[in-house]
Amino acid sequence: MWALGAWVLLGAVCAGSAQLQFNVIKSVEQTICNQTVILPCIVTNLAQKNTKVMFVKWKLEKKEFFSFSGETEMSHTNENFSSAKLESLQNLKLGVASLTISKTQAVPGNYSCEVTESNREGETVIELVYRIVSWFTPIENSLIILFMVLAILFYWIQLAITVSKFETTLLKISLFIAGVVISVFAVVGFSLLISDEFMPENQIGLGLIVLPAVILVPSQYFLLQKVCENNLSLAIGVVVLESLGYLIAVIGFGLCVTACRPINGAVVIAGLAIMALTPVVGLIHAILTRSSKKDQASTHN
Repeated sequence: MWALGAWVLLGAVCAGSAQLQFNVIKSVEQTICNQTVILPCIVTNLAQKNTKVMFVKWKLEKKEFFSFSGETEMSHTNENFSSAKLESLQNLKLGVASLTISKTQAVPGNYSCEVTESNREGETVIELVYRIVSWFTPIENSLIILFMVLAILFYWIQLAITVSKFETTLLKISLFIAGVVISVFAVVGFSLLISDEFMPENQIGLGLIVLPAVILVPSQYFLLQKVCENNLSLAIGVVVLESLGYLIAVIGFGLCVTACRPINGAVVIAGLAIMALTPVVGLIHAILTRSSKKDQASTHN
């Protein structure tokens, strides 16, 4: 009786030791920004820690597409997963059987990792989930559009207030064309910038918003020159600040355009904010000057 009990206990211990255990990771995310996808598979209770006695098998929805034999150090892949390989062959003996796959071949679904060490084996399942990501966040998109719209709006208001002051028709037409051009570029840029998922068109859209904004700088000077006839230092100061804002926006654009998920969106926003809010000084001056002249005219009458 004692022998039977010992045999049962020994069998239970052996059965337990035959099962490999894993770090439980239920899912991993893939986005358009990933160049490769890493499917984690980490065994926590290897005994021999010798790749020669290990065998790894990966399946997608129970269909095998990758296998590796430690004895021969050879791997076999399905043609649809030709990029699949172990993340680190050296770390396999430590229990790391994670797999890397190129983003073009990584298919969302349930992947299973089977590891064998001599007569011990185990399996874990990881779900690969595709997550849609936009280039900028919705708030960043909104602020970029808002400040560009304000910059263009204030330009048109200033043009409407000062258009009668220009002596030459050519300058009036030039400033009007400048406003139309920057407005068209901005509208096209807005339409390309906003999308549910990152696309190369987003980068083109930001470029159409930021780069043509340089048109506002010289145009702003001509507008303020007429308004601030007796205070050109104010006009020059406004234009210098607006130029600084444009420079900051261009630097931000350069930092963002090469990134799949830009982390310097605040630089672009800051530059556009300066470009939008600085001309308000000139606009207020123009409105006050016009009101003052109307009051003087009414007094003389």
